[in-house]
Parts: sequence; C-alpha cells; structure tokens
Amino acid sequence: MKVDAKLVDEWHKARGWSGIGYHFFIKRDGQIELGRPMEKIGAHCKGFNKSSIGVCYAGGVDADMIEEDNRSSEQIASLLMLLRFLKNLFPIATIHGHNEFSEKFCPSFDAKKEYATL
Repeated sequence: MKVDAKLVDEWHKARGWSGIGYHFFIKRDGQIELGRPMEKIGAHCKGFNKSSIGVCYAGGVDADMIEEDNRSSEQIASLLMLLRFLKNLFPIATIHGHNEFSEKFCPSFDAKKEYATL
C-alpha cells in the first residue's frame, strides 16, 4: 500500500477528526507533502499539539506491523532538510519522537538522539 498525505487525511477523517493531524508527511520516495497548515493546531501528539509541528513519514513498521526503522535514503534526506528548515523558523524548538510522549513506538528510531545537533 502506498501511503501519502491524502490517505492519512482519509484515515484521520474516518476517526472523526477534521483532517490530517500532521503538518508534513514524507513519502517513501522522499517527497514532502503538506498536511495541516502550520498556523493550525495539529492533532499528532496529545497534550503537545498547541506547541509543536507534526511530521510523519510513510513506513516505520514491517509487513506484520512490527516496529522497524525502514526509512528510505530519500526519506532520511528529506526529513533532515525539513527539520533544518523548521529549525530556521523556530530556532529554540527541540526535536522529539512521538514515542517520548506516549506508549507508541513511532518514529521507530531515536529522533532526539539522531537530530541532537540540529
């Protein structure tokens, strides 16, 4: 299944949300898609939505839905570029994975450690 921002938007609307909860979505080929406008509060990390920008990428699990860091090289490059852009907009912001705030395993890698130098 090819996951993109449009599909995530449909999933989130099916849950009763107003639309995609993330501000950015990165496809397997590294294409960055816009989700919810940044000026709107996200719906990606309960308790932290008002003070954060939500970034999601396709993947993070294997065929059996088991956690797996399976980011493509294109996704890794795009995520790094996007995070640098966001850090320029919000210089005092810190970067965290969803797994630091809930019992979820996403993003399937230690985002805080990986992006500590940004």
